Amino acid sequence: MKRIAIVLALALAVSCKQEPQAPSVAETLESYTIAQMMDNEAVGGGSFSPDHSELLVHSNRSGIYNVYTVSTADATWRPVTASDSSSAFAISFFPEDTRKLFRMDNNGDEIWHIYLMEEDGTHRDLTPDAGARALFYGWAEDKQSFFYGSNARDNRFTDLYQMDLETFTPELVYQNDEGYSVEMISDDKAYIALSRSLNTNDADLFLYKIADGSLVQINETQSANSAQDMGPDGWFYYTTDAGGEFAYLMRYNPADGTREKVMERDWDISGSYFTEKGTYQVTYVNQDAKNAIEVTEVATGKPVAMPALDGMDVTSVGFAADEAMMRFFAGGSHTPSNLYVYDLESGEMNQLSDVLNPEITPEHLVRASVVRFPSFDGLEIPAIYYRPHQASADHPVPALVWVHGGPGGQSRQNFNPFLQYLVNHGYAVLAVNNRGSSGYGKTFYQMDNQNHGDKDLKDCIAGKDWLAQQPDIDGEKIGILGGSYGGYMTMAALTFAPEEFDVGVNLFGVTNWIRTLRSIPPWWASFKDALYDEMGDPYSADSVRLKAISPLFHTDQVTKPLIVLQGSQDPRVLQVESDEIVAGVRANGVPVEYVLFEDEGHGFVKKENQIEAYGQVLNFLDTYLKGEPATPIRDNAMEQPEMESGGAEQE
Repeated sequence: MKRIAIVLALALAVSCKQEPQAPSVAETLESYTIAQMMDNEAVGGGSFSPDHSELLVHSNRSGIYNVYTVSTADATWRPVTASDSSSAFAISFFPEDTRKLFRMDNNGDEIWHIYLMEEDGTHRDLTPDAGARALFYGWAEDKQSFFYGSNARDNRFTDLYQMDLETFTPELVYQNDEGYSVEMISDDKAYIALSRSLNTNDADLFLYKIADGSLVQINETQSANSAQDMGPDGWFYYTTDAGGEFAYLMRYNPADGTREKVMERDWDISGSYFTEKGTYQVTYVNQDAKNAIEVTEVATGKPVAMPALDGMDVTSVGFAADEAMMRFFAGGSHTPSNLYVYDLESGEMNQLSDVLNPEITPEHLVRASVVRFPSFDGLEIPAIYYRPHQASADHPVPALVWVHGGPGGQSRQNFNPFLQYLVNHGYAVLAVNNRGSSGYGKTFYQMDNQNHGDKDLKDCIAGKDWLAQQPDIDGEKIGILGGSYGGYMTMAALTFAPEEFDVGVNLFGVTNWIRTLRSIPPWWASFKDALYDEMGDPYSADSVRLKAISPLFHTDQVTKPLIVLQGSQDPRVLQVESDEIVAGVRANGVPVEYVLFEDEGHGFVKKENQIEAYGQVLNFLDTYLKGEPATPIRDNAMEQPEMESGGAEQE
């Protein structure tokens, strides 16, 4: 018995010994500079060359977006463009040779032109009309031309042209005198799908027959309708939310006018198309703020298995013309998206990019989660929540409410280097999808119509209250930030609810709705009535309400520190919006910082400007929200770009 007792005691002693535990992420967490975080590469595009040996893509690895080819066999990258000012974006390889199309505007002014890159490396503007914007619509089935839209004839409306690939002489296919939007051209050049916006949700959809000029309305009731593709069965596919909350897929037979429901999900079907030979159908579903992609074999209806990547979601796919190979992007809220190619027959997969800065430890980034909270009236509000690794009940962190652009946008479960930078430095971020956001049904989407700055703002305040209830959040240190409409919400919060948030970050936000709605770009003319329906007509009695909800006229109410960031080339929110709001708030004696970029538009795309802008934001937050000394924005080795601060004069 004594021997057994000794053995048990030894066993108990061994079991009580604790194995050394690996340090937690919070214990090993590094604080990354904004230069490090913005050195994550962003890649887009992905057109296959005719022999699918290369992809045509764009990347900001040079500091701005330029066009590259990348080998599908060994991931070798070769530059196509070498712009050092305006960003260049890939459109497509030519169908039967290695000539290429790409697009550029002028430093963010959104006046896009289509450029040809010859095989010898020379390039030229195929749409040189001054002041006119051109949009690529696709290749003709015979591969001898492509379609594009241009507002050169009338800057209010986009006409449809066909560009011959031998002479590069444009031919007018459809003169748009009615203000329709061109949504799709059938490969056989027989039909054009046109839409006419009724409001920001609903649009009438038409099929225009080129041969005889006949026009048939597709939708039977007022609803949201959007063209998708002409299927290999000869039917026209479109999405609609008629009779329901979410968009589903329908098809229409031009021969006899019959309609059929094809596919329905619990969320919006946001897009669907057929591959070139009609073998596969690709469908995108906006599933709780992220893409769910379904690829099916048309002949059998069977799903095609998508490549499995641990911890990442496939966000976009595209096929080679012979349909033997697929390219796709995969990433998540915690990691930028990489580009892959996938051989559908062999199952072989090849990664073509490595976009995460090697100086960043992947585990140090934060995977966002979807949360929901009740608003002031009990309405459930969805949001994307980024919780810092260093947050705990013992060490609560400050927080920020992020508001997306729009109106009618949606914060999604995608990688956002700016938000990850703030989270890495100890700020929790709640990206609120307030009422009026897309993706949650048409009733939710239309809840803020002509009610902006009121219930949508109360949703954001409810998000702040939810944050304050979390044990690892310092409820006395919560700010609000956002861009465009989100910038408006920032200013609305500081103006109409001045004691709710402790600081505000306004990125190119609307502050005078009357001026903004009267100065929308001319190419938005076809959408103007729909925008007025949601916001109000600035030329009518609505102007009284629009003035009442415009923060510019109420700057005397602002009491909390503010930083404003703006691009001078912005055609949507004019620089004068930011100039005047800065002047108005400064008159209160409130701390205001202003960061202005002469070479940016509606959003900042140049890395040096992103580094400057977002570094300034963190310094502002550290100073006025955390109450800590500001930190250097750049490493000593980084060159300081030109940047203008201040300036409150009107244009």
